Amino acid sequence: MKYILIGLLLILTFESCAKKENHADMRLFLVEQLKNTHTQQDWFVPTNKALEGLTFEQANVKDSTDNHSISEIVSHILYWNEINLRAFKEEEVDDNITNDNQNAETFKISSGKDWSKTVQKLDSIQTEWELAVEKTSDQQIYLWQHEIADIAAHNAYHTGQIIYIRKKNGWWK
Repeated sequence: MKYILIGLLLILTFESCAKKENHADMRLFLVEQLKNTHTQQDWFVPTNKALEGLTFEQANVKDSTDNHSISEIVSHILYWNEINLRAFKEEEVDDNITNDNQNAETFKISSGKDWSKTVQKLDSIQTEWELAVEKTSDQQIYLWQHEIADIAAHNAYHTGQIIYIRKKNGWWK
């Protein structure tokens, strides 16, 4: 009986350590993905590089289709990063965007004064995401790991659109 209890104790200890290691690995992975889509160029261009040197006029150019302008895309990225960060931090979230028609409302055009503030706010929210994930509990990582990965993928997708628009218009180096 004594050996069985010792065996069970060892198994539970190893399992507990393995789970903590998995959460630590997941935390590092998620922070890396958030940074890759924000400031650290790895496989693709991060948002801060994609928006660097972009003027208000360039950000609001639209083609002849229903495609969004860079300004509208940035507004959309900012909205979803901010709303999800508030939820992650367990703050009150007034999210009335529940379907595709309402999601279209997140693609807003910035005014001249608002453009630089919008870019700065996106940078600030993305930095806040990175810090929040670094500091949060293992339980929060477990509960949010898929959502955070989706946020990073969403940011990368739309940043790719921004790069495409810049290249198409000759605004990319």
